[in-house]
Amino acid sequence: MTEDISIKWAKCLEIIRDNIGEARTRTWFACARPIRLVGKKLTLGLPSHFYYEKYEDDFINLLSDTLRKVFGEGVQLEYEVGIINNDAASNVTLSSPQQSHTIKNKYVRSMQGDSPLGNSSNSETPDFNPQLNESLTFENYCVGESNRLPYTIAEYIANNPGKHDFNPFFLYGEVGVGKTHLIQAIGIRVKERNPRAKVLFISLRQFQNLMANATIHKQIPVFLNWFQQMDMLLIDDLQELSHKDGTANVLFPIFNHLHQNGKGLVFTCDRPPMELDGIADRLIDRFKWGITEKLPKPDFALKKKILDFKAKKNGLNLPENVIELIAQQSTGSVREMEGIVMGILTRSITLNAPITLQLAQEVMKNTVKNTERKTINFDMIVEATAEFYKLNPDVIFSKSRVRDIADARQVIMYLCHKLTSLSSSAIGNKLNRRHATVLHGISAIADRLPYAKDLSIAVETIEEDLRR
Repeated sequence: MTEDISIKWAKCLEIIRDNIGEARTRTWFACARPIRLVGKKLTLGLPSHFYYEKYEDDFINLLSDTLRKVFGEGVQLEYEVGIINNDAASNVTLSSPQQSHTIKNKYVRSMQGDSPLGNSSNSETPDFNPQLNESLTFENYCVGESNRLPYTIAEYIANNPGKHDFNPFFLYGEVGVGKTHLIQAIGIRVKERNPRAKVLFISLRQFQNLMANATIHKQIPVFLNWFQQMDMLLIDDLQELSHKDGTANVLFPIFNHLHQNGKGLVFTCDRPPMELDGIADRLIDRFKWGITEKLPKPDFALKKKILDFKAKKNGLNLPENVIELIAQQSTGSVREMEGIVMGILTRSITLNAPITLQLAQEVMKNTVKNTERKTINFDMIVEATAEFYKLNPDVIFSKSRVRDIADARQVIMYLCHKLTSLSSSAIGNKLNRRHATVLHGISAIADRLPYAKDLSIAVETIEEDLRR
């Protein structure tokens, strides 16, 4: 395997040499050595952090294209960097940030003044800031069983902008679960495939500010016309629209025009459409034209994956027991977990101390509201659900298909998947049901929650009871 990697890396160097010349190749790439290839992840050994920064700043496009040609599609790059000369124990592993270099390109990011509206006098040139963060790509998004469906929908939309199976896409979920990242990834992918596509990411608050400015200067027609030129419009934090009739009345014709002309519409919100107060039914009805999907808090397995990813991105190897501790005690907010990782890194460097459970607990005292969170298990969920539905817990394990019993059983499947580390197979074993039945039950509840108010109240009430 090592010999095979070396042969392929030699081919990479030939391509690099053809592009930048012998002298620069010798200066910057003679020191690099391929260490391992695990799946689609290639690790390059570099002598110092300086080379890592040079590769990421100046050579990443060339490297990415070259690796794709030689190693195939989907190859990911990480670096093993030496900290102390001739001391292998000091080496750290750094993941490539997988930034979108299309978005970083100055031509694409050109803008006039501080407004994303820029200059639309030439319709052939997307002369405005798309307001996309080059780091918020699909490649930097951690995927697990709990968020696989919304991720798959988002990627389908991004890869098929001409199709309208999921238009508009309404993504909702709690603060910090990754909604903004996911819809920005859609915009970035569309721009990567077509740099001239007019894509705009904007928060509802910013939209309101721009609209207010247009109103003051009596330019609402110009404002409407500019937004109606978009190929894809990504609006964040739609809950800010509640009781804002004026903003809704301006957004409505933009929505209609873009949808009727086959342009993409993506929204994020902290709640499903049916729970938005003070919004005209005609706008809520239009959200139902496409698809509404919840982005749940990451489950235990996904939290571990996110923590490992965030740590390695910062050159940090967290012990497995530390990762499990954080995953168990964190609330599930990606922002919170990122803060914990950075806190551990800072404390470890400041104290010149190894990363231990004790150090992680010290950091978490100041980061997580309650590190002594209540542990919820299968039996507790069964008991709380049976009590809510006024059922004898024993009937849940029976073969009965009476509506209330079947609903309660599916709610248990959904809550076990969300609140415990049990796999779907383990949940099935406990309920005397097949794995496929559990997956169907989880999916059925998730699909109904945005539109079935009684079910939404039931799930929230049971969950609140469990957390007391």
